[in-house]
Amino acid sequence: MRTTHVRAADVEERWLLFDASQHNLGRMAARIATSLMGKDRPTYTPSEHGGTHVVVINSANSVMTSSKNTDKEYQYYTGYPNGRRTLTTDDMRGRRPNDIVTLAVRRMLPKNKLGKKMLSHLKVYSGTDHPHGAQRPSLVETL
Repeated sequence: MRTTHVRAADVEERWLLFDASQHNLGRMAARIATSLMGKDRPTYTPSEHGGTHVVVINSANSVMTSSKNTDKEYQYYTGYPNGRRTLTTDDMRGRRPNDIVTLAVRRMLPKNKLGKKMLSHLKVYSGTDHPHGAQRPSLVETL
């Protein structure tokens, strides 16, 4: 029996398109993280990038269940004493709608250099227009 090690250069790239207005945020983020890692391919190698690029559109209209729009809080720190700030999901949707999807996916990826590289292959847009039409991303249907 032999173990194969597939290098990232040997894997053909693929582009996926997710419409955040048609998917539940948590389930969509889990599927995106799995695709970025390459775990949905038979050539999965833990130490290599999976060769997948993901485009997410309509992040401003992402779907959350129950009362997470008002109850869930996003925290950040300004760097000054007593500088911890919190934003609800509704506030975040108004200020930085792309960060809602990006943070959900980032927290599901590995916490190392490879995870940062995987996250750089995630492109999030708040509207329906995106500049990646030449790559012809395939639309992922509702889960």
